[in-house]
Amino acid sequence: MGVAEADKFDPSVFLRTPGLGRKLVQIRAKSVFFSQGDAANCVYYLHSGRAKLTVVSNRGKEATITLLSAGDFVGEEAIAGSAGLRLATATAITVCTGLWIQRDEMCRVLQDEPEFSALFLKFLLARSMRTQADLVDQLFNSSEKRLARILLLMAEFGMPGEPETLIPPITQETLAEMIGTTRSRVSFFMNRFRKLGFIEYNGRIRVHKSLLNVILHDHLPDQNAMRPKDDDIPMARKKLRARRTSLVKETGK
Repeated sequence: MGVAEADKFDPSVFLRTPGLGRKLVQIRAKSVFFSQGDAANCVYYLHSGRAKLTVVSNRGKEATITLLSAGDFVGEEAIAGSAGLRLATATAITVCTGLWIQRDEMCRVLQDEPEFSALFLKFLLARSMRTQADLVDQLFNSSEKRLARILLLMAEFGMPGEPETLIPPITQETLAEMIGTTRSRVSFFMNRFRKLGFIEYNGRIRVHKSLLNVILHDHLPDQNAMRPKDDDIPMARKKLRARRTSLVKETGK
């Protein structure tokens, strides 16, 4: 092996080994990588585990905006033109292992190593496409289909290799935040998916491929398709308004 080959930069080696400006880290479940408002001075690369990004409004309302898994960068906003503050909080759902990379070192390797820049650009494009898909899903799909999609993504259906049908522990509150609905609606849909054989859960959720029918073919039987109580409220208000209008007309007569 020549000197040039020995010195050739390997992005996978860089992301797997500690060195100048980078170190291996382990984040315990429910612990944070960083919090919203912290200085954005580093980037993480996940080797294993699952994490989530959440944001908190000025009024204290929290929302989960995305889930992270092995092969994802975390906190990539740190390499913006000037170091700023974190826009979200990254929290480990399960035990996570990864590489901590100092901001200056991350910027250096992006500038000096084309192969690493190409890998990082591929990640950013995939993240952008995922964000766009999430937006379309939020705007045009029902909450039931949004829940099915999130469960399939967590089970990694459609990813290379065998999917992980047993997804990491996640609360119904978190699922509700991610799809923009209430916990009671998530509970209703989860029970329905279980009765239809799409999922199993007893502490942990196991997702079956049949759940893809909800996304790809919109296959849901009509029987037992009663809506959650939350959906009954607008209908009740509509009926009440119609009744009031009827009474006004009768009184006017």
